[in-house]
Amino acid sequence: MTRHVLLNNIDHQHTRVLHHFSAEYADNLASVPVFPTEFTELQKEYPILLRRDSADGHYQAIALLGFAAEENLYLDSAHPAGWDARYIPASIEKGPFLIGFQRQPGDAAAPNPVVHIDMDHPKVSEQHGQALFLPQGGNSPYLQHISARLQAIHQGLAMATPMFAAFSQLELIEPVNIEFSLDNGDKHRLTGNYCISTTRLAALRATELEQLHQAGFLQLAYAMVSSMSNIRSLIDRKNTLLRRQSTL
Repeated sequence: MTRHVLLNNIDHQHTRVLHHFSAEYADNLASVPVFPTEFTELQKEYPILLRRDSADGHYQAIALLGFAAEENLYLDSAHPAGWDARYIPASIEKGPFLIGFQRQPGDAAAPNPVVHIDMDHPKVSEQHGQALFLPQGGNSPYLQHISARLQAIHQGLAMATPMFAAFSQLELIEPVNIEFSLDNGDKHRLTGNYCISTTRLAALRATELEQLHQAGFLQLAYAMVSSMSNIRSLIDRKNTLLRRQSTL
């Protein structure tokens, strides 16, 4: 169940949130949605792929975290936060928080984004975790960080549609099949994903490159291309996990 409420420093003065990641909190996800506003950080740690909605054909960027259902190869209890990477995707780091919209009575302007919290989320606590507000009522550093992550999601959602439209217009998006063998001989094949075509990206004319650059999309296309090298690192994580399991 979920119980979304508007976050405020009166009702939630003593509310805390566990900034920890594990299968216990349903963080064992093989992929998570990601947004253009975080591509430059994501490319350092994760493969960034695209998937296409079967109903409307829209693209959604995802970070690949594992190769099987409920497999997140970045979860590691040896790390303080339970996550073995320098950057955590915003859609999973935000935990119980989400963006809501609020319009003042009589105000015809567009509603303002505000922070909501799911009070039934397993990471919400009264005893343990990060404080949301300072004793005098201001936002804690943790809440400021989470607010920035929510803002990245909000801005990224607005950026994604025109970005994918530009990529599609220039025929930069192509399907990709990921095939590999593990050290134990198991073979894997991942289908249904898309990536940026390096061949077509390299063949763009100067005017097309300028078009992407002016829109802020060229750097993001290269970030997606660069991120594909992380598939090898993800395979290494899988091999390490299997070796550990074989010695138990």
